Amino acid sequence: MQKFINHTNHPAAKWSIEQTSAAQSYGEIVDVPFPAINPRATSEEIAALVKANAEKILELGACVVLCQGEFNYTFAMVERLKASGIKVLAATTERIVTTELLPDGSSKNTSTFRFVQFRDY
Repeated sequence: MQKFINHTNHPAAKWSIEQTSAAQSYGEIVDVPFPAINPRATSEEIAALVKANAEKILELGACVVLCQGEFNYTFAMVERLKASGIKVLAATTERIVTTELLPDGSSKNTSTFRFVQFRDY
């Protein structure tokens, strides 16, 4: 069976029905958690993380990878996976913001993100 690898900070178990269905159209969903990236990490440290995780993703037999997170790591991972012939996607969402006026005069914003589609890198 083909595998859809979710390489993000958002476990597939918490996705909407729409996003889950769209991912399953590619294959079985497998979470490969996105690493915590130290903002002080060097380019070499990022490259080492990309190499280790790319190897894991390729060993799983990925046909498609959803990859989103820290920008430098994501860019390097997308390049590496595409060079290996793997289709790489980003999820697009609609952001809906509601604002609540609080009794003390301050306001509270709540953002809801609604899945729209996957888009190729």
